[in-house]
Amino acid sequence: MEGLVSFQPFPSSVIQRRLSTVYLHRLTRSSSSSCAPLRAQQSGITGGSESVSSALEGKASEQEVVIYQDEVVASQGIRIRRRPLTGPPLHYVGPFEFRLQNEGNTPRNILEEIVWHKDKEVAQMKEKRPLYTLKKALETVPPPRDFIGALRSAHQRTGLPGLIAEVKKASPSRGILREDFDPVAIAQAYEKGGAACLSVLTDEKYFKGSFENLQAIREAGVKCPLLCKEFIIEAWQIYYGRSKGADAILLIASVLPDLDIKYMIKICKILGMATLVEVHDEREMDRVLAIDGVELIGINNRNLETFEVDIGITKRLLEGERGELIRQKDILVVGESGLFSPEDIAFVQEAGVKAVLVGESLVKQSDPGQGISALFGRDVSG
Repeated sequence: MEGLVSFQPFPSSVIQRRLSTVYLHRLTRSSSSSCAPLRAQQSGITGGSESVSSALEGKASEQEVVIYQDEVVASQGIRIRRRPLTGPPLHYVGPFEFRLQNEGNTPRNILEEIVWHKDKEVAQMKEKRPLYTLKKALETVPPPRDFIGALRSAHQRTGLPGLIAEVKKASPSRGILREDFDPVAIAQAYEKGGAACLSVLTDEKYFKGSFENLQAIREAGVKCPLLCKEFIIEAWQIYYGRSKGADAILLIASVLPDLDIKYMIKICKILGMATLVEVHDEREMDRVLAIDGVELIGINNRNLETFEVDIGITKRLLEGERGELIRQKDILVVGESGLFSPEDIAFVQEAGVKAVLVGESLVKQSDPGQGISALFGRDVSG
């Protein structure tokens, strides 16, 4: 079903030209374009500082980009489209231009909407802060802290999963979580309460976060390693997050193809950063386990397309051969979402996680530090 999105006055001279010309836009697969995926892989991994898809866009035609992305989506089960397949179709009635929604230009779920917005947002940010300026800024940034080491140390010290406490003001599913939101004060309370690491939301539109919050927490003297909780779609964002004090980056398997994940992990290793690669189902877990260099996997119990939560997902993904492979590779697994009580923590710990990422159940507490004790059933700050 098509729906009216917006309209605006349109010059009559242009209407006349439009009426006299029929525009047909169709992407056809030519014989030469069948080599596009191979060229994409070669050009993306061997050099440059952008993601594979970005590297491809600079060296291939629009048609090849679309074909490459379609084939990646089909082969890896990625349902999230990186950007609209078509521009908003134009319809003209009198002096007005109507823009109609259709399947090609309308997000199918909230995650896809966020990714489409992020694509535009990052393009604008890159114009203001080109990559070479970020690389220059990194020369004066303090060295990154050991994110994975902090989690392992906390687990060994307490016998409980190491805590990544999340500094989050809002979410699309829950709205505003805390009206009196002071990111630095919350971060300090988390650290005092025994958090091993912190996760800082940097998305502004949907989560009311910012990179300024990340930077403020780092500059306030908080010693916990910081995860930049952002919807990463380009390597540029990694450099930007590092320039603001991030020690680790989140990569979402339902958004990024394998080549992008591999390439971004390499960039993070060069920068001394950790990568938390997030999965939600068996196919995503299998993809990530096949990628060399993965040390930290997050199992999100929340479906980012529907926002439904089921902590049983963690247990399901760690059973059998997958769990054995994770142990063989010494990968640290993080349980994410839907964790509110000591019983929830015990459930995912028994399933095999050695760290947890918790936000909502902590940030809503009047004293987030005391909320940590309530979450684990005892004081973990010692």
